Amino acid sequence: MTVREPFSTRIKVRHYELDTLGHLNHAVYHSYGEVSRLELMELAGGLNSGMRDANLAFVLLESHIVFRRELRAGDVVDVTCDAKFGTGKTFHMDSNIYKVDGTLSAEITCTLGLMDLERRKLVDDPRGRIERAGVDLKVLSTSE
Repeated sequence: MTVREPFSTRIKVRHYELDTLGHLNHAVYHSYGEVSRLELMELAGGLNSGMRDANLAFVLLESHIVFRRELRAGDVVDVTCDAKFGTGKTFHMDSNIYKVDGTLSAEITCTLGLMDLERRKLVDDPRGRIERAGVDLKVLSTSE
C-alpha cells in the first residue's frame, strides 16, 4: 500500500480575521478547516451531481480544535484534510493547520455524517454510499 500525504490547501491570514490581541480569531480556524474540507470534497467528486442524484449531503455534526501556535496577519498556512471511515453512521475529516515553516498551529477533528435529504436522517454505511454516488475515496482518504 502506498502512503500519501493528506490533501492540503494554502491560505494567507488576513488582517480582518484577527481578534483584539492580533491573533487569528478562534472561529476562523474552523473556517480554514471548512475551506480545506470543501475543496477536498470537490476534488473527490463529493459535491457533484452523483450526490445530488442520490439525494445525499455531507453534514457536520461536531468540530473540535486544539490550538498549538498563534497565527498572525500575513502568515501563510497549509491546511490539510483527510477522511477516516470506520463503522456506523459517522466518519471523521481531520485537518491540521501548519505554518509554511512546518510549525503545527492547530489540529481540527470533525465528525460528519451523510444525510438522506428526503428522510432528513443519517444513512448507514456512509463510506459505501459515498462511493456508490461516484466519490473517489482514494482522493478523499489517505487510508483507501
